This record gives sequence, C-alpha cells and structure tokens, in this order.
Amino acid sequence: MASTLAIGATELASVAGTVNWVSGPVVRVIVQDAVFMGELMEVGEDRLVGEVIELSGDQAVLQVYESTEGLGPGAPVFGTRLPLFATLGPGLIGGIFDGIQRPLRTLKQAAGAFIQKGVKAAPLDPDRRWRFVPGRKAGDEVTGGEILGSVQESEVVQHRTLVPPGVAGELVSIAAEGEYTVNDTIAVVRAGKQEVAVAMAQRWPVKQPRPYRKHLVPAYPLVTGQRIFDLFFPLAKGGTAAIPGGFGTGKTVMEHQLAKWAQADVIVHVGCGERGNEMAEVLQVFPELRDPRTGRSLMEKTVLIANTSNMPVAAREASIYTGITIAEYYRDMGYSVALTADSTSRWAEALREVSGRLEEMPAEEGFPAYLATRLAQFYERAGRVDTLCGQEGSVTLIGAVSPAGGDFSEPVTQHTKRFVRCFWALDKDLAAARYFPAINYLDSYSGYLAEVAAWWEREIDSQWRELREDAMRLLQEDNRLQRIVRLIGEDALPDEQRLTIDAARLLQEACLQQNANDPADTFCRPEKQIAILRAILHFVERAREVTKKGAPIHLIQEAKVRADIVRAKEKIPNDRLDLFAELMRATDQEMDALLQEVQRTR
Repeated sequence: MASTLAIGATELASVAGTVNWVSGPVVRVIVQDAVFMGELMEVGEDRLVGEVIELSGDQAVLQVYESTEGLGPGAPVFGTRLPLFATLGPGLIGGIFDGIQRPLRTLKQAAGAFIQKGVKAAPLDPDRRWRFVPGRKAGDEVTGGEILGSVQESEVVQHRTLVPPGVAGELVSIAAEGEYTVNDTIAVVRAGKQEVAVAMAQRWPVKQPRPYRKHLVPAYPLVTGQRIFDLFFPLAKGGTAAIPGGFGTGKTVMEHQLAKWAQADVIVHVGCGERGNEMAEVLQVFPELRDPRTGRSLMEKTVLIANTSNMPVAAREASIYTGITIAEYYRDMGYSVALTADSTSRWAEALREVSGRLEEMPAEEGFPAYLATRLAQFYERAGRVDTLCGQEGSVTLIGAVSPAGGDFSEPVTQHTKRFVRCFWALDKDLAAARYFPAINYLDSYSGYLAEVAAWWEREIDSQWRELREDAMRLLQEDNRLQRIVRLIGEDALPDEQRLTIDAARLLQEACLQQNANDPADTFCRPEKQIAILRAILHFVERAREVTKKGAPIHLIQEAKVRADIVRAKEKIPNDRLDLFAELMRATDQEMDALLQEVQRTR
C-alpha cells in the first residue's frame, strides 16, 4: 500500500484482448488473457475506463465510463487485475470529483472546461504534504480498521488514518510526526510472515461494502433544519429516505437544503444524471455557505461528486458507488455522514440503457429484472454501526426519485419504498400553488418515530410526541373537510369546522412552509421548530374556546396575533426563543379581549 494507482493509470496494465463490437457504453472484447468479473479495464489507445460486467467463453462485455466515440473493432484492451475502486485518504474533503473519482478542478487545469476522453488525474494530489500525527507506537498489535494517527484535513474534519481492513499484526514501524504525501509509507505492519506497508492513501472496491463490528439501532435524529422533516417525518442517523416527485416539485432544492444544513460531520453530495446548470449552482453556492454548527465554510466538511446528464451514461452507476464508498470511509473513522443522491432515477435509467444494449430480458417499463436488487444493495449500505476502530459512526442515505409525470406507481419509486423507512412525497399540485417545500403530509411517512422520540423528549421538549400528534390530527381533519368544501363551499360549514380549516391553513403557512432563500428561515433549530408548533397549537386552542362562546370566525381570522405567528418563522431568529413566549401571551391577551367583547354584546 505504499503507492496508489489512479484510475486510468497504465503502470499495472497489460494487453488483455481486442475490441470486437461497440454499442454506446457497451463494448464486447475478444479476450486474450485471463480477466475476472468486475475487473477494471482500459479500452483503446485513449485508455478509456471500463468494467467487466459479463463473461462468456473467450468474450467479455465491458461498460465504459467514458465516451466511446471513435472507438472501433481491433482496438487494444488493457487489464489491470483490479476491481473498480475509490482512492481514500486526506484530500477528499472539499474535493469535486466526477463519477469515477477524477478531480474536476485538476482536469480543468489540464484540459479545459470540458472533460476530454482518456484524460487522467490522480484523485488525491500526490505532491501535497499533510502533517501526520501518530497515535500508536512500534510494537503495538493492530487490526484492520484501527486508527494509526491523524491529519487535520480541514478546520472541522480530522482525518484518521486507518489500518486497511483485513490487515492485522504487529506494528513494525510508524512514521514520526511530520509532513508526508498521501503515497508515502507511514507505517509497516507484520501480518504473519508478510510485511504490509501502509500509506495515508488506500484503495477500496466501490461495490464492496466496508466492514464494521456491529450494526446498531438508529436512535438519534439527523437534524436537517427543515420543519416538515424534523417535526413530522424525522430521519434517524444511519437511516434511509427517499424524496420522490415529478419535474418542478422541488426535489433538487430539497436535496440541496439537506446537503447544506443536515447536522452531520461529513456531507457527500452525488449529482447523478442531473442537469449541468443545477450542479453548477451547487459548485458555486456551497463554498459561500456557512455551517450553522461551526460557522466555517460548508465545503470544509463536504465531498461533491458531479456526474451530470451530459456525461457518459454508464458513469452514473459508478458515481453512486463512489459516493457511498467515500461515505463509509468517513463512517469508519467514527463520523456521522449524510449522503444525498440526486437522483436515483437517473441511475436506474442508466441501468436500463446498458441492459437494453446487452439485449437482456426487460422487466416492468423496460428496467432490468435486477433493478430491485441494485437498489437494495445501495440502501443497505446505510446504517449506524460500531466501527472496527471501536467508535460509533453512521451513514444516512437520502435519495431523490424522479418518476416520469410524477407517477409514484412506476418501478423505481415502488422498489425504493421497499428499502427506505422515510418517504417524503412531493406533490405537483402544491408546487404549482408555489407552496414549498411541496411535501404531501398525507402521502409521506417516517418509520423512525419511535426511535427518535426519546431524543426529542429528552433534549428538546417532553411533549414533542403529543404536539406532533395534535398537529397531524388537525391536518387529517382538514383533509376530510376539504372534500365537503369542494361540494358545498366553505361558507356553508359551521364555525367550528371553518375554524379547523383555518387552523390547518395557519399550520401550513406558519410551520410547514419554509423559505429556502430567507436567511432566517432556511435553517430552523429544533428548539425553534417546537416553539413555532407550540405557539400555533396554543392559538388554535384559544380560538376554539372563544368560538364555542360565540365569537364569529372572521374576527379570529383577522386577529393581529395570527399574522404575527405566520411571520414568526422569518422574524424571530433561532437564538431568540423568548419571543415565542411573548407571542403566546399576546395570543391570550387578544383572545381574552375578544371573549370579553362577545360577552358584552350578548
């Protein structure tokens, strides 16, 4: 492990065959040497990166992760004897990579704004020197996954150099504190009769999950700062969530919000097959944002993987696996990692295209029969675990789904629902009404309510569960009444039912709606979330009291404090929760005055 092979490097490559047939990203090869399933191959004189996905006799089928334009029969194919891998080490944080982990900043300097086929670059800068601080000493017994030392990778992330999984034995030597490149040997481990050199940069096959000691129950919420998620449909650290929605419903904005504000130690954002302008916005905005916990730039804890819709289609699959491997790597250091993938539908479409070119028997809507298996393999790599180094780490997966026409019955959405426990359904009618986030609270659900309730009640508010249930009952009752309103109109209802409709409208406007572009409202602390909800429900309770005493509904709708509650999410900052107590006192004063007025006019 003293040196690192960049994807596309030729030092270890040997001629393994010749191209026989080309169809888009799929290439058939006449094999001249032994190859294995999943082997990383280099195709043609440009050394295009590919992977073996099928073997039959003396023929191999490759999916190529770069453009095959100009490639023809007879072109040489080189074997590497390696699987498709990710290079892991200091330098990932703050990095921007494509689907096969080529650093985009380096490629731009080398070849301009557009990626040229066959261009190569090491994922981690081989010349940059990092200050390594040893944490073990020669003579110690070490096992795979244990921490050898640390590097301050950014102001907020301490990179912990790990013994490669599968390596165990006596630590023969370890480097003294000092500056080293990622490829320098910083430790030697005697494993039996063999000595293994360990560098800060290590390789890992992207389609193989990294090992851990024990899987733990997800018990703590991943705080996102988004009220609709944290209050009503919470996601646990180490959990899985899907955000399905048609075009224009706000999937990308929600993914960006989660990537920006989720309270995780490390963020990995994978732009998988999305439009280039949306990914360009991420690359421009993220460096300017500040992490609300540390006050530092968000890029100091973020890894970006950009594989846009105009990039080779097969690389979409690689981008998902590259992202989850990097996430698992930081999990193994004991960090809480959040991975957002936008979107898994584009990944599934890539599987469908490659499957079609392989002439495989299609399943529903042309997707391959193994679509569900691939989705399961991806989401099962989430989890809260006891790592090999004895610390607790987690990977939380949040995948956007883009069903054609917003049809949730299509295969990708249906299969995804089988493997996730949080389902945040976006509604095109809400989006058309400019209601954002356009989460349909009747179609959405969370399977983590029981697990995270203890944290909410211990850390934030002992009545969280009761307040949430009261709010959900209000929304469900409003949904029932809306069916009646569509038949006879709202004015025909008695005042108590009209109040229920108005209370639900207040809950939607003052709590569920959230402005991603407002500096005060874009991130909402859990303490502020519960304060907003408590203020709303207190207003509703007092309004019902005065309505029963005969107060007309229009006076409640015109109450000044009602408008103040709606504006509170933007007017009251996260650190001034005392103002919500004043808001509730103002509610009592105005309702008491209204009650006195009703009694006086009787």
